[in-house]
Amino acid sequence: MNKKLIFSSILVSCAILLSATLVCADTVYWTDWTSVTSASPGVIGTLDPGSGAINVAFSGTYSFAQTSGGTNYWNPSTPYISPVVGNAPPASDIIALSTGGTVNITFSQAVLDPLIALVSWNFNTVDFGVPIEILSYGAGYFGTGTPILNSDRDGFYGNGEVHGVIRLPGTYSAISFTHTSENWHGFTVGVVGAGEQPPTVPEPSTMLLLGLGLLAVAGVGRKHG
Repeated sequence: MNKKLIFSSILVSCAILLSATLVCADTVYWTDWTSVTSASPGVIGTLDPGSGAINVAFSGTYSFAQTSGGTNYWNPSTPYISPVVGNAPPASDIIALSTGGTVNITFSQAVLDPLIALVSWNFNTVDFGVPIEILSYGAGYFGTGTPILNSDRDGFYGNGEVHGVIRLPGTYSAISFTHTSENWHGFTVGVVGAGEQPPTVPEPSTMLLLGLGLLAVAGVGRKHG
């Protein structure tokens, strides 16, 4: 078999495998924030990953919350899309923080790998106390910036106007984080599924792409063997 043809076939197969990976981005179920509470400062909402509604409660000091209408700060959607996240937060639901301190997010049912979408985390220092992953960032509603992980990888510093998505790997019934003060910076919460989920089964389109890649390599081998 011609070595150049083998190498070319491998490159084609790698490209197909990369394409297959990109089409596997998950649908994220973002929180529908529904109302604010006055007895204890906070916002409540729901999300539904397909296994029933999960109640979500935010507690802590906040500047404002949009629960029905208002400006869509999730536009453009590009800083929120990645090979992991297939869709940006919808509509305009958002919680805006200004005064620094500790805030809490609780779920009525454990969720797997919760996601937090960010708007305008401008020169803000954030600490979750647990490891986080930065999935995406880029130019958003108020400009652009770069989230810089701290040395323990459990928080970040917002260098400029950070818009993007972070993930907390693991299963959580509650999330707490600290943040520093600024004019305001907004967020919302999303999940792919509830509790411990089985391994993702490749979509039919992914299996087709993988099959075509293998057939391409096999075909070249038969022709030039």
